[in-house]
Amino acid sequence: MRQREFVDSMGERLKTRHFTTSKCIWRNACVLLSLFIATTITLPAQTFTNLATFDLTNGANPDGSLVQGVDGNLYGTTVAGGRPFLDPAGTAFQVTATGNLTTLYEFCSSNVGGPCSDGSDPVAGLRLGVDGNFYGAASTGGGGSYCNESSRCGTIFQLTANGALTTLHDFCNQFHCSDGENPLGTLVQGVNGAFYGTTSFGTDNANAGSIYAITAAGKFTSLYDFCSQTNCADGWDPQSGLVQGRDGNFYGTAELGGAQNCSTPGCGTIYKISAAGKFAVLYTFCAQGGNPCPDGEGPVGALVQGSDGNFYGTTSYGGAYTSGGTVFKITPKGSLTTLYSFCSQTNCADGAIPTGQLVQGTDGNFYGTTKTGGHHGCVNYDLGQRGCGTIFRITPSGKLTTLYKFCHVNGCPDGALPVAGLLQATDGNFYGTANSGGAADCFGLTCGTIYKLSVGLGPFVSLPQPYGKVGQSVQILGQGLTGTTGVSFNSSPASFTVVSDTYIQAQVPTGATSGMITVTTPNETLNSNTAFQVLP
Repeated sequence: MRQREFVDSMGERLKTRHFTTSKCIWRNACVLLSLFIATTITLPAQTFTNLATFDLTNGANPDGSLVQGVDGNLYGTTVAGGRPFLDPAGTAFQVTATGNLTTLYEFCSSNVGGPCSDGSDPVAGLRLGVDGNFYGAASTGGGGSYCNESSRCGTIFQLTANGALTTLHDFCNQFHCSDGENPLGTLVQGVNGAFYGTTSFGTDNANAGSIYAITAAGKFTSLYDFCSQTNCADGWDPQSGLVQGRDGNFYGTAELGGAQNCSTPGCGTIYKISAAGKFAVLYTFCAQGGNPCPDGEGPVGALVQGSDGNFYGTTSYGGAYTSGGTVFKITPKGSLTTLYSFCSQTNCADGAIPTGQLVQGTDGNFYGTTKTGGHHGCVNYDLGQRGCGTIFRITPSGKLTTLYKFCHVNGCPDGALPVAGLLQATDGNFYGTANSGGAADCFGLTCGTIYKLSVGLGPFVSLPQPYGKVGQSVQILGQGLTGTTGVSFNSSPASFTVVSDTYIQAQVPTGATSGMITVTTPNETLNSNTAFQVLP
């Protein structure tokens, strides 16, 4: 396992970064200790529910966010667990809103062609494609021609809702792994139907990672190699995936690279890239110096474009306080505003080290998680800090509210270390995963949980692909859709087909303009959680 070591911005201790989140079931350093007695976990207008607990046989240590399928169920991956008597290499799973957990696929299920030729350690979550299948990346394994047992390599795969997996690409298929290796971020499907993603290693430029495109049929294209600029001013080691902006460009973050005036090998960058590979750096963290960097450093989570057209994200370190990380806003032209610095409260009660992607809720606020901080009595030995993580809400202007602190009860049965972001499902509730914690015993340690947080928001319809041309078919996800009498695109009536109670296919009507999609059911009128963009 490749490691990167660097002194943190506080200059107090040496941190060791791994190319993927450590599998806590194998490391005593991930033991969690809670000094709290059981307390109430229901607050006014919000309720936390532990839906499912991983137990190694059904997976362990989820790192990625959940995604909603056309059947209304939620889908995700774990980086460990699965097949017994082999090196547990992770799973893909389905979970219902009531917590019924089903394992769909166990990685490393075939050793034909080499160790874990089907991939292993799927750090990133899944992405729902327009064809109804899921697409994802395994960070290690695969059958690349230049891959060996000690290499990271990795794969890109397609997974059906029934659990049938097809490998679309094996990384390290080119000399020096110039096609990249160790993909950690979630894929995104562009308006042209192709999927876009990043690798954190590989390429001929200092082994710094890459950006690529791949079709559903497996046609792979390398778009950009990081560290192409002097001193890696363009960034390197992208840990997250991309988001396609309304202008058609893709936007993302690199954890390292950029400015060299901080204690790490560069503090990270924000960039944009066109579908053709034209690359530009929008912002370099810690450009003005400081210890810790007041504007943050080490962006790990993906960006999200808000309803105002700006992008929102987090840094895992830096900020105005004890390097607890930040929440920021950046315009498409690169003007960055720090909205909040974590650890502003005693013992980082407001959370610290946000690593997951933010999500904008239907109330206009952003919701996210921090990996640590929160309850002072929960000691996270893996990070050398107190607190096992939080769920928070932040307004576009930067007012933060801590909604939940993990590890209320001794042993953390509610979960701990939520490294992934949240999903707002069409029932209005937020769903997420915790990398550790849970009631199950995984060789004396814990395997993680799946949880739900209700904050009183109502149901809506969601758009996996919120853009399209006139005449193009569009996916609409929701619930109670049987008997729908009307679908409109910004008040323009559309033809549609109710495929199931949770899924509608609609055609973008002639004369439609960009705006909200409205679905009229027998019981209520549902609006989309984001505006639909009509493409020329």
